[in-house]
Amino acid sequence: MELSIQALGLLWVVGFVAGFVDSIAGGGGIITIPALLAAGLDPHLALGTNKLQATFGSCTASVHYARQKLVDIRHTIPGILFTAIGAVIGTLAIQMIAADFLRMIIPILLAIIFFYLLFSPDLGHIDRKPRAHPQTFYLAAGLIIGFYDGFFGPGTGSFWMIAFVVLMGQNMMKATAHTKIMNATSNMVSLITFILGGKVLWLPGIIMGTGQLVGATLGSRMVILKGTRFVKPIFLGVVAITIARLIYTTYIAPQ
Repeated sequence: MELSIQALGLLWVVGFVAGFVDSIAGGGGIITIPALLAAGLDPHLALGTNKLQATFGSCTASVHYARQKLVDIRHTIPGILFTAIGAVIGTLAIQMIAADFLRMIIPILLAIIFFYLLFSPDLGHIDRKPRAHPQTFYLAAGLIIGFYDGFFGPGTGSFWMIAFVVLMGQNMMKATAHTKIMNATSNMVSLITFILGGKVLWLPGIIMGTGQLVGATLGSRMVILKGTRFVKPIFLGVVAITIARLIYTTYIAPQ
């Protein structure tokens, strides 16, 4: 399909904004997927193209966080492996079956987590004792969240952030850095699977990806400069918007 110069320009801006927000608190998909659908892409093409542009942002942010020593890649290898496996299974599944069940339960799960974090004011500001063994954590979280990201996607960054804060005891700045590594993994694996399925439009994806790259660079630098107290309110805001959008699209709009 062909898109006008104006539409491609708007998609670049969308990619920039999504890359900035996503590198700080996740949730870029709630900005980019509706934009791609509004541009006229069918749902599967929108999901595949979204993975192309999102890979630019998540990889860029991952590099910045790794350079600042906020994440040790060697320690995340089990998470990368199991997230990749989960993402492949999820991406194959979404191309064969509908995602109605997940659409019904995800807003409820996110709402429960949102209020838990909202009424735990100190959670995520300092490192705490982990509640799970790292290997067990990466096995379970990698397969489950990786599958979800490949299968559906919106809120993936929120789930990873929450998992790292609540189960691994990380402050939100570290959790953001580790989340980007996992996001980059599932994005790349899912993208490859979508490409093999012929579900990616290259031009709009690359144009949005360049916007993602610039936005993710600025956003990750802001996190490094401002720290955890900068991340948490933005994260909660993104989760709240995600919940509102998913509730509307799942329970209100279909009626």
